[in-house]
Amino acid sequence: MIDLRGRRVAEFAAAYPTRRLAAGQVEQDPEDWLRLVRQALEQFARQGRAAALCLTSQVNTHVFVDSGLSVLHPALVWQDTRAAEAGAALDRGISSAEKIAWLGAPIPVDASHALARMAWMQAAHPAIWERSAHVLLPRDWVLARLTGALASDPISSVGLVTPGFAYADPLIARLGGAKERLAPLADPFAVVGHVGPDWPFEGVPVVLGVMDAWASLFGLGVARDGEAFYLSGTSEVLGIMSADLHPEPGIITFPEWRGLRLHAAPTQSGGASLDWVARLLGRSVADLAAMVGAVAADAPLFLPHLQGERAPIWDAASRGGFAGLTTAHGPAEIAAAVMEGVAFSARLALEALERSAGVVPPVLRAGGGGFASDGWAQMRADVLGRPVLRVAGRDPGAVGAALMAGVGTGVMADLATAAGTLVTSDRTFLPRPTESGRAEARYAIWRDLYGALRPVSHALGAAG
Repeated sequence: MIDLRGRRVAEFAAAYPTRRLAAGQVEQDPEDWLRLVRQALEQFARQGRAAALCLTSQVNTHVFVDSGLSVLHPALVWQDTRAAEAGAALDRGISSAEKIAWLGAPIPVDASHALARMAWMQAAHPAIWERSAHVLLPRDWVLARLTGALASDPISSVGLVTPGFAYADPLIARLGGAKERLAPLADPFAVVGHVGPDWPFEGVPVVLGVMDAWASLFGLGVARDGEAFYLSGTSEVLGIMSADLHPEPGIITFPEWRGLRLHAAPTQSGGASLDWVARLLGRSVADLAAMVGAVAADAPLFLPHLQGERAPIWDAASRGGFAGLTTAHGPAEIAAAVMEGVAFSARLALEALERSAGVVPPVLRAGGGGFASDGWAQMRADVLGRPVLRVAGRDPGAVGAALMAGVGTGVMADLATAAGTLVTSDRTFLPRPTESGRAEARYAIWRDLYGALRPVSHALGAAG
């Protein structure tokens, strides 16, 4: 909760469980989201009246609900790969030229695509599919429960909309019953409803908002052509604002909105990789990050494909792996390999982004919980070979949503002005020549790791 000058009045954060039932199965209970939204609003209401609210959430997470908005199946989280085969089958029937014509870019129909999820549900749970009146993103379901309004925005519906911000009917028609289950589209700045009865802030207008990556880039102060961001949380998301368009396989290019075109590359695992190895070693993430120093030239390498990989390779069957381990390596070397492997995956994504956008950004504005560690932030600057400017605060998505609430209701200036005024930097990490040179040599080796392990990963997947 912020005031009109961008100062924090209140904040709320709480964890909720993610269930990993088996390889490739990742679920959340939507009721957990709603319970914590209520708690947040109750806390904020003690500060007084609000002028507006705005929501943001993860995307490529899908909720199947009936006509009364009751949840029919746990939410399929963006990391869930059960729909990989269904997505691949749809994708094989669509040419790159058709994708560019319909979507403006060769966006893949992968395991997390809405159509893949619907096709999987139709085949795996036909009774649930028949009862499903809507297939919603988390923000859209919470919005509907909060206001009674059913809406989504064309930015968050990436992979489903044309450059003109309408649903891509030729694509959606590839799956019968999909179109009528999608929420109507509205502009992200639109006031789509008002808080309903029995909720704190009853009657307050609600601005639709956008997905977490877009909200975060505004919360990082990125709102102009040529600017770039690096968001680190559970996964790594990198993006460049550029009006130029050079279709690049594996990169998500959003339609232009209010003079902004985002080229984005979301990976599958960032902070989640460090969380995993911390649990494995019985250490805290902070402890592991603190023990990591300079990475030796012959240190082990890590491929962070613990849940497959998204941008830029989009291979749901890929698996994680270490290379170059010896008995001399302990927790510090393992942690360093994981952190460096995540940074290398970000560099691979950034290189593809630069080809797509036709821009080589001189600096990356960075934020999210994965940048809390100074050592990891410095490692990323070394690996990327350019300055990384860390923005103050660990919740840029929430800040971006707050800015959109103000701009969408007219109580704040335009987005670029608001972001530039209200977003402050914390520290700039400059690449160190010696470490950057060593990282350059190791990155060249690391790039071969995916290709070398791919046959093994796919064979294991087939065996399972």
